[in-house]
Amino acid sequence: MRIFRINSTKRFDMYVDFKDLPDTARIWVYQSDRELNPAQMEDMRIALKDFVEDWTRHGQNLKGSFAILHNHFIVIGVDESFNEVSGCSIDASTHVFKRFEQQFGLDLFNKLNTAFRSGEHINVVSMPDFQKFVKEERITQDTTVFNNMVQTKADLANSWEVPAAKSWHSRYFN
Repeated sequence: MRIFRINSTKRFDMYVDFKDLPDTARIWVYQSDRELNPAQMEDMRIALKDFVEDWTRHGQNLKGSFAILHNHFIVIGVDESFNEVSGCSIDASTHVFKRFEQQFGLDLFNKLNTAFRSGEHINVVSMPDFQKFVKEERITQDTTVFNNMVQTKADLANSWEVPAAKSWHSRYFN
């Protein structure tokens, strides 16, 4: 009689399509200081899928996903109804984005860069330039801005791309 052993260290892939994350999924938005090219986005997709498949919290699997939006924004999310993230698991994801910065010569962590739409084009400018454009009326209260401080997938859908007058950017209009 043969005895079969079950491999107790089997890896369970925890990557799901971004659309399949619940609206309550916790997200982080990383904004590139410049448009990503197709090769960079493909390299990022491969690295992020590998990362998310193995993403854990103190040895417990995390169910997560990512999306690259408008060739400028990389969003990573986790379904906390499955398992909550921890400081260590957030740090692990941050290291992935630090590697992207080094690998591609990007700036993904500068919170003083602001993105806005001009037609279909995404512009990323420094905060002083944003304020200057407001004064010059090149950016108005109706200009679509990106609120990268959103925290859930639902917020991403409803509060991420908004008119400047309905975002934290409204403080620059008097």
